[in-house]
Amino acid sequence: MQWLTGTPNFNFVKYRRVAMVTSSLLSLIAIIFTIYPGLNYGLDFTGGIIVEVAYSRPPELDAIRSGLEDAGFESAQVQNFGSSSEVLIRLPPTAEAAQSDPAAGGDAVGTAVQDQLLEVLRAQGEDVDILRLESVGGQVGEDLFENAGLALLFALILVFVYVMVRFRWKLAVGAIVATLHDVIVTTGIYALAGWQFDLTVLGSILAVLGYSINDTIVVYDRIRDNFRLMRRGTAETIVNASVNQTLARTLVTGVTSLLVLFALMILGGDTLFGFSVTLIIGILVGTYSSIYVASSMALALEVSPADFAVTKQERVDELP
Repeated sequence: MQWLTGTPNFNFVKYRRVAMVTSSLLSLIAIIFTIYPGLNYGLDFTGGIIVEVAYSRPPELDAIRSGLEDAGFESAQVQNFGSSSEVLIRLPPTAEAAQSDPAAGGDAVGTAVQDQLLEVLRAQGEDVDILRLESVGGQVGEDLFENAGLALLFALILVFVYVMVRFRWKLAVGAIVATLHDVIVTTGIYALAGWQFDLTVLGSILAVLGYSINDTIVVYDRIRDNFRLMRRGTAETIVNASVNQTLARTLVTGVTSLLVLFALMILGGDTLFGFSVTLIIGILVGTYSSIYVASSMALALEVSPADFAVTKQERVDELP
């Protein structure tokens, strides 16, 4: 463990070509799985029935799930909402609910569906009040997904502009490639596992983007400084030294984040499972990309001391 307190000297650059081939294959496989079989979209994107109920005493959530499944409501999401006596239930759309108000895309819920739900819910407790019962059309989910895609695109554009201004265009391209690699691989793993993809997971994907670019900028910042200080070394030597100098920081940040996320995954229940698992995968992939993808892209684009030369205007700006 001595390398955690000092500066290690691992030869990461030696395996950069293997890492780039591996990363390319992983990204390609992730894209394929994202397209087919595709993501298992949750009710936030597909629409469905939303029910809010209040019990006189805290109910058993597992019993409610079992009762709904036995009644034909499969893939029901059941979680506490507000307090231990209030429950939020999300159900896939039913044909009867969708036909109840075709013009609104199923905004109302059929009477038979309401009666069936009440029968199941009352079996878990004597006193139960339905606070809200409505059907959400799939158009809302399509709009949310489109807006999320635009948010991701704008974030990548702004990241590119920021890194280009700070580190020149070569590292900006490397930062975008490393960030896209993390987002694509994380999404592909989620598609392969078949876990439900909802707004919470989408938010964690955007958080992975932020975590990844932060780690990449730390490595690139050290690369820039070392290109200005280590003028006699080759590009491979300087990049390798930069990665080693930031390795302890990268690993400590990743491990401390993982400890919190594992606690959330174990203790947070179904509500926080998707959020926690997505960030865990993203941090593991992001740590790998900070060490290999970001540095390999810098070398592939042939960075040199000339790319980081300080101009006269920058020298004037640095003066007190």
